[in-house]
Amino acid sequence: MKILLTGANGYIGMRLLPQLLALGHQVVCTVRDAERLSVDAETRSLIEIIEIDFLKEMVPGLLPSDIDAAYFLIHSMSSSTKEFDAMESATAHNFNKYLAKTHAKQVIYLSGIANEENLSKHLWSRKNVEEILSQGSFSLSVLRAGIIVGSGSSSFEIIRDLCEKLPFMITPKWVLTRTQPIAIRDVMHFLTGVLGNKQAYGSFDIAGPNVLSYKQMMQQYAKARGFKNWIVTVPVMTPKLSSYWLYFVTSTSYKLAMNLVDSMKIEVVAKDNRLQQLLNIKTHTYAEAIDMAFKKIAQNLVVSSWKDSMVSGRFNKDLGKYIQVPKYGVLKDEQQLLVSEPDRVLNNIWRIGGDNGWYYGNWLWKIRGLLDKAIGGVGLRRGRTHPDKLFPGDSLDFWRVLLADKKEKRLLLFAEMRLPGEAWLEFKIDKDNVLHQTATFRPRGLRGRLYWYSIVPLHYFIFGGMIRNIARAK
Repeated sequence: MKILLTGANGYIGMRLLPQLLALGHQVVCTVRDAERLSVDAETRSLIEIIEIDFLKEMVPGLLPSDIDAAYFLIHSMSSSTKEFDAMESATAHNFNKYLAKTHAKQVIYLSGIANEENLSKHLWSRKNVEEILSQGSFSLSVLRAGIIVGSGSSSFEIIRDLCEKLPFMITPKWVLTRTQPIAIRDVMHFLTGVLGNKQAYGSFDIAGPNVLSYKQMMQQYAKARGFKNWIVTVPVMTPKLSSYWLYFVTSTSYKLAMNLVDSMKIEVVAKDNRLQQLLNIKTHTYAEAIDMAFKKIAQNLVVSSWKDSMVSGRFNKDLGKYIQVPKYGVLKDEQQLLVSEPDRVLNNIWRIGGDNGWYYGNWLWKIRGLLDKAIGGVGLRRGRTHPDKLFPGDSLDFWRVLLADKKEKRLLLFAEMRLPGEAWLEFKIDKDNVLHQTATFRPRGLRGRLYWYSIVPLHYFIFGGMIRNIARAK
């Protein structure tokens, strides 16, 4: 079958893509920026990539007409705290217009369980999108999932941060809300199982076997990790205060925290398991889902992470516009060093950031991250998805990868921290085996220039030490 995969560079899309290819399907991936589809060259050779922004009106002729089925995996919850429902509605309407020009017989939409009368804005928007898609020229299969648990999922990473960082927690009363988590592996089974299956047309709840409160989920996480946590709930904690609490303690963005808190007051419990019986899927328990997630993490096999999404930071423009580092009107720190083993040094560059740190003055980088987060920036909360792999579009602490080309021996990063200007950090090894490390800053007015000159003394130590340690590290 020829499958259209929207949201191909998202958390679910990145995991679904290799499974569809393994099943022998032709896959057409739609993304807003082809440069940041984080797949290797071999995978790129097997797929067709089309740039489409479904928030904008349809552009005729972009999609091939011989599409058999499509996955709708687009959402805007992390993009805005106020307008994401309107964005999701517009996206669904434009998607319908595109699909009307194809031969697609089925669309598969991954939604959220919405069985309560009073829904959060997030869950109401998901249900509204379902209604819009049902008006399309195709048959619709809706999979309404509970909280998805897997390595790199936002829910798993938030619980992980809370439990690992706070053995004692004073929490809002929404931690007593019941939910029904589902393992990412089971979600994949459902998504591929309904493809081409006429019996799977309609709306279905999908969830794991355990109904747990958020408090119980955190307690079971702590038990699985071999430690105990203490959780005290308080009756009064405003949504705004709860959002700030999640934002400062976990790796989530503030916009996502706001929308999550709004939804955490609503029970997310499945009412039927018809699809599970139809597809003969035995779902995993919450404890098994945690265990599978940590096995992937231990083996460095995390396929995708929500943190690599553009909306995890402040960078919401095309990567291509920033790959050409400006030469005029900028301030620079340039370091050069002749290296004897360029391949080893290149591997060191590709391991920069995350748990490996920045090779010099890591405590200073951490302070800078805390200061950035205190004023609403991304801080160092995101880390990196892979310990030694980088793709354009990946998040890397408070940087965004613009270019990662091992053949050209060049890595280019763009700063997502809050700055009075724009900043690039580039590493390149030339044909003479000289390592070039260049920090470029395009200041915004006098304030930007004052900022740069105020930290020049720190640059002398940090950037000088960094290039030396990158060259020395084994």
